[in-house]
Amino acid sequence: MMTVLDVTLVNVALPVMSDKFGISDSYSVWIVTIYQLAITMLLLPLSSVGDLYSYRRNFLIGVAVFTFASALCAASVSFSMLLVARALQGIGAACVMSVNIALTRLIYPRNIFGRGLALNAMVIAIATAAGPTIAGCILSVASWHWLFLINVPFGIAAFFIGKKLLPQNPPKEHKPKFDWISGIENAIVFGLIFYALGSFARKGDLLTNSCLIGIGIIAGVFYVRRQRDKDSPMLPIDLFKIRLYSLSIATSVCSFIAQNLAMISLPFLFFNSLGFNEITTGLLMTPWPLATMITSPIAAKFVERHNPGVTAAVGMGVYVIGIALMLLLPHSGVSELNIAWRMALCGIGFGLFQTPNNIVMVIATPIKRTGGAGGMQSTARLVGQTLGATIVTLIFAVSSSHLSVKICLYAAIGTALLACILSMNRAGRIQTNDIISKQ
Repeated sequence: MMTVLDVTLVNVALPVMSDKFGISDSYSVWIVTIYQLAITMLLLPLSSVGDLYSYRRNFLIGVAVFTFASALCAASVSFSMLLVARALQGIGAACVMSVNIALTRLIYPRNIFGRGLALNAMVIAIATAAGPTIAGCILSVASWHWLFLINVPFGIAAFFIGKKLLPQNPPKEHKPKFDWISGIENAIVFGLIFYALGSFARKGDLLTNSCLIGIGIIAGVFYVRRQRDKDSPMLPIDLFKIRLYSLSIATSVCSFIAQNLAMISLPFLFFNSLGFNEITTGLLMTPWPLATMITSPIAAKFVERHNPGVTAAVGMGVYVIGIALMLLLPHSGVSELNIAWRMALCGIGFGLFQTPNNIVMVIATPIKRTGGAGGMQSTARLVGQTLGATIVTLIFAVSSSHLSVKICLYAAIGTALLACILSMNRAGRIQTNDIISKQ
């Protein structure tokens, strides 16, 4: 929860921190960007470390680093110091995120593993929904420093509880060494490409960002070639040979593109077109994550007896219906309730999709590669969210404000339908009980 909250909390506080440090609004975005870049660059290498050595150790080190960095953020007296502390926070968050699913797989019995994944999805949804409200409450009674200080007691508690209760990795006959060259290549590839895409979203220099993406792609070619000869590659190309896994990754990317296309563009619809104020606009966004939070554990229990591919496809279908109903809203005189139930329908659809898809993605892989599978799942989410944000920016740049939101929502429907088709393509290939029996 802390690693998710630290994005939403800081987003709300950017104007305050920009004023405090005397920097421009566009420059203040680096407080968020450097945190996300650190996570993106390190997720797969740290997942590999977890597979090779210990998921438990990864998690505990991550919590310790994240907690220390949170205190350092709160103690920052300059913008440069804050950026260094945020980068360190990102490293700690990457340690935690890289092994979260792997630890869940070790903790939960196979027949109810989906409930563990649903609990994780529920925690993320709670943090997403509560983040802006918590940030607003803190900033109304205290300085921005407390946005980071609140992590410290929870981090200490998580460390000692984890140290006492978290399981060790299953024993291995052979322990290959960590591939440092692949780790550096991974950081270069994802760092350059994600930085350039984020800069595109902030209307950075076109030529420079295009060159960075080109260099990242060239480095990616060498990175992929190196992975081909590895028994447990950092970039899990061995897992991509498992059709169920590769389809699930592609489906996940499409779903998060669809989610971000809607989540980023809808506030503009509520604020600019329908005339709601900032507070009401924020409240109207809340039914979506709340509905996802409620639906995820229900979906997890449902797929213990039913086909997860079909369930995920139905979820994306419900999501499409919700977005289509948003497009049918009248241009004026719309009540908050009329919007809220449509937003909840979108959240229900995403909750029905997310947990079954994650179950297929993880359980379809060998248990010794759970860290790599979980790291790639988180990477797929970040890729989808970044591409969604970039597409929204491009649409807003080339179309009028009246049409841009509609185009984004139509694009969300298109990518969600693609996710639905990919998910249905898995339906005839998978039964949850069949997968479990193979593990």
